[in-house]
Amino acid sequence: MLVLARKLDESIVIGDDITVKIISVDKGVVKIGIDAPSDVTILRSELIEDVKELNIAASKEVGVENLNLLSKILKK
Repeated sequence: MLVLARKLDESIVIGDDITVKIISVDKGVVKIGIDAPSDVTILRSELIEDVKELNIAASKEVGVENLNLLSKILKK
């Protein structure tokens, strides 16, 4: 992992087309702006973790009976 120190209004460039800029720093909260092409997906890591956990929980709630019923429906 590369660790960089940046001040307000400073930025870093990733590759040829992604720029990350420090927008504000207030009470321990750093706001950043990310300029990237529209085909680049940008997600907060905690959101990805939440979705993973929800998917795991949902997969455990499905009973065999429901899977058999779904299988029958999909065969039609």
